[in-house]
Amino acid sequence: MSRAGIGETVRLAATALAPMLAQGIIVRRPRLVRLADRLQVDDRAVRALQRSRRRHGPGPLRLRVPGRSLVLVLSAADAGRVLTGGPFRPATREKKAALQHFQPGGVLITDTDHRAARRRWNEQVLQMDVPLHAQAAAVARVAAEELGPLHDAGRWDWETFAPAWWRLVRRVTLGDSARDDEALTDLLGELRGRGNWAYLRRTDTEARARLLAAIGRYVDRAEPGSLAATVAAAPADPAVPVADQVAHWLFAWDAAGIATYKALALLAGHPDHAAAVAGEVAAADPDRPDLPSLRATVLESVRLWPTTLAVLRESHGPTDWAGTRLRDGTTFVIASSLVHRDDETLPDADRFAPALWADADAPAGTSASLWSMVPFSAGPARCPGRDLVLHTTGVALAALTAERRVEQTRGRRVVEGQGIPRTLDHTALAYRLS
Repeated sequence: MSRAGIGETVRLAATALAPMLAQGIIVRRPRLVRLADRLQVDDRAVRALQRSRRRHGPGPLRLRVPGRSLVLVLSAADAGRVLTGGPFRPATREKKAALQHFQPGGVLITDTDHRAARRRWNEQVLQMDVPLHAQAAAVARVAAEELGPLHDAGRWDWETFAPAWWRLVRRVTLGDSARDDEALTDLLGELRGRGNWAYLRRTDTEARARLLAAIGRYVDRAEPGSLAATVAAAPADPAVPVADQVAHWLFAWDAAGIATYKALALLAGHPDHAAAVAGEVAAADPDRPDLPSLRATVLESVRLWPTTLAVLRESHGPTDWAGTRLRDGTTFVIASSLVHRDDETLPDADRFAPALWADADAPAGTSASLWSMVPFSAGPARCPGRDLVLHTTGVALAALTAERRVEQTRGRRVVEGQGIPRTLDHTALAYRLS
C-alpha cells in the first residue's frame, strides 16, 4: 500500500472525489449534473485514478487527509477484498451522517448489534435472489397503467417521465392510495437534500418524524399488491424499525428511475438489441413477464453510468494490509467510475455489452468479470432488492416501448460502434416512439 503526497491528494480530491460530492451523493443536483456531463467529469476521474495506479501500483492508495484515514481502492481484486466483508463494514461515518437525515434505523447504517436482524428482514420482504417477486404481477400492471400514457403520447422528457415514475413507485411500495401523495416523496426529497451535506447540515428531526409516521400509516394499511402488504405478512421483529427500511427503499427507487431512463438511450442507440428486446416483450407472459434482455439493458445502464458514485466501506478494528497497519475506522473508497469503466483492464469498458450479464455461473450481484462491475454492490451488503428492481425496471421499459421503436431526440447520444461517454446527464434526455 502506497501513500500519496499532499499535491497528489489534492489533485485526486479535486478530480475524483469533489465531483461526486458536488453532483449529490444522496440526491442529484440537476445543475451540477448538467455541468458534470459538459465536463465529462467521470472520464477525468478515471484518468486521474489510472495515473496514480501507474505511479504507485495497483494496491490501495492512502490519501493525506488531516484527522482521517482515507484509502482509494485502485483495482478490482482489492475491491473484491473490501466488499466481501471481513473487517470492512458498510456503516461508514459518512454514510451514517448522510442517511440518518431520513432513515436513522436503516439497515445500511445499522451497527453490528442489530444489523443481522434488519438485513435478514429486508432479504425476506424483498425476496432476495427470487427472480419474480410475489408482487411481480401487480408491479407489471402498475407499470403499464402509469407509463402507458407516455407510450400513447409517443414522446416524453425527464420532466414528464419522473412524475410518472414516482406514481409507480408509491403504488408499488405503499399501495394505490399513495399514488398522488407527492407531499410524501417531496418531503423525502427535502430530507435527502440535507443528506447531501451529511454532518454539515442540522438534522430536521420534526420533518423526519413526519416522514416516517406517514410511511408507517401506509404500511399499516397493507394494501394488496404492494410491498406494504408483503411487509404486513412478514413476522414482526422489534429490532426492525419498518418505516426506516421503507424510507430506504423509496430512496433507492430514485436511482432505479434514473437507470431506467438512461437505458432508453441504450435502446435508441443500439437498434439490433432493441429489436431483440421487442421480440422478447411480445412473447412474454403479460402477468409475470420474464425479460432477461431488458434486465441486462438496465444492468448495462448502471454499469456504464453508476447511480452509486462511490461504494464506501470502513475498517472495523485495526487492519493489516500487506504489512501496512491501518487504524480502526479507516474509510475505503471504491470509485464506481473506475471499477465499472477501467479501459486499462476491461475490454468492454466503453461499449454496450449486455452479454456480460448472461453468465448464469457468475456470483450473485456481479457479472462474469468478478468484482469489476458491481452495480448493486456485492458481498454481504449487496442490494437485497436487486431482483425486484430489475423486474420493475424491465416491465417499465416494456410498457414504454411496446410494439414501437424508441428514438432519442435530445441529450448526449449513445451510438452503436462509438465509445460510450462516461458521464450522461439524464435530465437532458428526451425520447419519441416511431
